[in-house]
Amino acid sequence: MTPEDRSPHPLVHLDEGSRAVVAEIVLPMDSADQQRVLRLMELGFVPGELVRVLRGSVGAGGPLAVRVGQSTFALRPHEASLILVLPEPS
Repeated sequence: MTPEDRSPHPLVHLDEGSRAVVAEIVLPMDSADQQRVLRLMELGFVPGELVRVLRGSVGAGGPLAVRVGQSTFALRPHEASLILVLPEPS
């Protein structure tokens, strides 16, 4: 594992089929984005939660299909960039 693998990176950068653990949620200054972050947390995107990318972003700016817990969500790339993850522990 390289040092870069141990630092959190945006969920939007994960490949299809990848699994990771939510490390933190970025709290932006913009009030609209703050509301998005609160909604993501309500949906289960909280630190320590396992996530899996079912389908990566299709084309420029297409949504990602992401599973958290027993639920699947479509996230815009901007939303997925607010969720920082670490690779799933082996």
